[in-house]
Amino acid sequence: MLPTVEQETRPSPAWSVIWLHGLGADGNDFAPIVPELADPSWPAIRFVFPHAPVRPVTVNNGVPMRAWYDIKGLSIADKQDAEGIRASIDEVEALIAREVERGVPASRIVLAGFSQGGAMALSAGLRHREGLAGLLILSAYLPLHDTIEAERSGANHATPIFWGHGSADPVVPMALGEHSRQVLELLGHRVDWHSYPMAHQVSLPELVDIRAWFSGLFANA
Repeated sequence: MLPTVEQETRPSPAWSVIWLHGLGADGNDFAPIVPELADPSWPAIRFVFPHAPVRPVTVNNGVPMRAWYDIKGLSIADKQDAEGIRASIDEVEALIAREVERGVPASRIVLAGFSQGGAMALSAGLRHREGLAGLLILSAYLPLHDTIEAERSGANHATPIFWGHGSADPVVPMALGEHSRQVLELLGHRVDWHSYPMAHQVSLPELVDIRAWFSGLFANA
C-alpha cells in the first residue's frame, strides 16, 4: 500500500476522495486545499493523498522522483509507459479497496488528480469494476486511449466526470485534454468540461466550480 497523507472533515467519514498528485510532487501537494474546498454542509469526507512511487523519469535525465509512470518523450503522450501506468492502476485499486474495507462503498468514492495524477485517476476510474461516485480530472489527459474502449468498465459508463484545464497550459496542452475529452464523449461518457485562462495550475475560479460539482454529487447521492 502506498503511503498517504489523510484528512477527515469530521469523524466517521461516509465518503472518500482519493487525490493523486502530479509528477515530482507528493501527497502533501494538495492536502492544504481541503480547508478551502470543503463546505460545512457536506457529509463527513476522508481525503486521501497518496505518495506515488519514486522512479527514474526519462525526460528529466533519468532523475528519480515521485511519478505514477515514466515520461519517455518530449511530449507527454509520446512513447507511453504502459507497464508503469498499469502498475499504478493496481496501486489505485488497492487504495479504493482499503476505503471499501473502512466502510465507504465504491459509490461514495471520488478519484481525483492533477496532471499525471489526473491521468491516473481517469485511467483507473474508467476501468474500475464497481461504479464510483465521480472523477475529478485537473489539467490532465487520457493515456492509453487506444485501449480504453475494450478495457473500460460498464459500471463507470455514466460516472460524472469534472474536467478542468488551463487554456495556456504549457505542460499538458489543452488540445491534448480536448482530444481525450472527445475520445470519451464518442464512447458515450459525459464530461463536464471547464477551461480557464491559466497555465498548469489550479485557480480560484476552478476551485469554486469544483466545490459546486462536489455539492451536486452529495445532493444527488
